Amino acid sequence: MTQKRNLISVLDMKDEWSELVELAIKLKAERGNHNAPLDGKTLAMMFEKPSTRTRISFDVAITELGGHALYIDVSKMQMGHGETVEDTAKVMSRFVHGIMYRAFDYKMMDKIGDNSSVPVISGLDDLEHPCQALADMVTVKEKKGGFRGRKLVYLGDGNNVCNSLLYAAAILGLDMVACCPATRMPNAEIMLAAARIADANGSRITASHDPAEACVDADVLYTDTWISMGDSTPEETALKLFKMYQINDGLLSIAKKDCIVMHCLPAHRGQEITGDVMDGPHSVVFDQAENRLHAQKAVLYKLLK
Repeated sequence: MTQKRNLISVLDMKDEWSELVELAIKLKAERGNHNAPLDGKTLAMMFEKPSTRTRISFDVAITELGGHALYIDVSKMQMGHGETVEDTAKVMSRFVHGIMYRAFDYKMMDKIGDNSSVPVISGLDDLEHPCQALADMVTVKEKKGGFRGRKLVYLGDGNNVCNSLLYAAAILGLDMVACCPATRMPNAEIMLAAARIADANGSRITASHDPAEACVDADVLYTDTWISMGDSTPEETALKLFKMYQINDGLLSIAKKDCIVMHCLPAHRGQEITGDVMDGPHSVVFDQAENRLHAQKAVLYKLLK
C-alpha cells in the first residue's frame, strides 16, 4: 500500500517538484480531456480564511479530474468548540480521500497533517503557500522556457509566499533575491535551508534591502500584498515601510527588457504594484492566477490517484 503523503511545505514533495511543473503544463494542454482519473474521490476543503483563487481553483480542479469537492467553513465545525484538531483529522480521514486546509496557523496545519490518514494539502498558512509557489514556477517555465540562469526578485513583505518561493526556486535552480525591509525578511531558517539547496543545485539565494540594486538584470519581478490576512500592521505603517519596494515603471526599467511581472493576488493597486504595470505588457499576473488551477490538478493527481 502506498504511504500517505502531504503537501504542507514545498519540501514535502521536493524530489517531485520538477515533475509537478511538467505535469501541470501537460494537464493544462489537455484540459477537457482528462478521462476522470479521480473518479469517486472526494476532497474536503477546510477554510479558516476567506478565499477566491484557492477555493475556486481547487473546486474546479478536482471536478475536472472526475472527483468531488466538499466546502467546509471551519468556524462551523466542532473543531475548536470542544473537539480536538487531532480527533477531527482522524474522523475526516474516514470520510474523504484528501484534505485541503487553508489555515491561519501552520501548527494547526501540521496537526491535521500528522493525524490524517489521507493526504493533506496546504491551501496556505502563515508559514508557507506551496500551491502558489508551484503555480508560479509553472508560469516562469512557460514564459521563460526554464529556470537555469534566470533571476527572480521578490519585493516587499517576506511572508508565506516568499518562503515557499525560496524553496521552489532553490529546488529548480532559479536564482532568487528576497528584497525586503530588514524588519520583514522571510523566515530565517527557510532562507538558510533554501540557500543550501540552491548551492547544491548551482543557483543562488540572496537577500537585499535595496530594490534598485536587486532588480538589475532581473528576469522576473514578483510582489504580494504588504498586509496579509491576519496581519495587524496598521496600513499607514506598512505604506511607509514598503514604499520603496513598489513595482512601478522605475523598478521595471532596471530589470531586463523582457522581464515579466508577477503577483499572487489579490492586488492593492497603487500600493505594492501600480495599475499601469499590472495591466502593462510585462505583466503575467492573470496567466499566473490561471496556473493555480493546473498546478493544483497536478498535486491532486499525484497525491490522490
